[in-house]
Amino acid sequence: MSRSLGPALPPYEPLSEGLNMEGLPPSTVVSVEAPPPPPPRDHLAWSLCTTLYANVCCLGFLALVFSVKSRDRKVLGDYSGALSYGSTAKYLNITALLLNIFLVILVIALIASGTIVVMNVFNQERQAFFNLDHQSLPGPT
Repeated sequence: MSRSLGPALPPYEPLSEGLNMEGLPPSTVVSVEAPPPPPPRDHLAWSLCTTLYANVCCLGFLALVFSVKSRDRKVLGDYSGALSYGSTAKYLNITALLLNIFLVILVIALIASGTIVVMNVFNQERQAFFNLDHQSLPGPT
């Protein structure tokens, strides 16, 4: 019982004693290396947008500084330094984004609650004005 896992290979034939390797065509060796890892991200565009549009407590500016440092390290080939500065820039951008979202929600809530309070005060003043106005007018007796 023979098992065949693939195509049949030609039989192995050893070289004869008198045959020299110089007469055969030269062989080529191709070494395949794994692709280099991608360079770390520096988050420069995100930091620039955070600096220009949402610079709460100067966090956007700090993120921009760390992004530029990360890019400099990446250009120099120091990937561990670039990764460190890039992750710091990322966390600063996330913190600035969360603070901005919180501040926008807070402003909207304050405006909405302030509008309701102002409308209630206005309605009370209007009712008080009309009640006083109707009481002071002489009417038919």
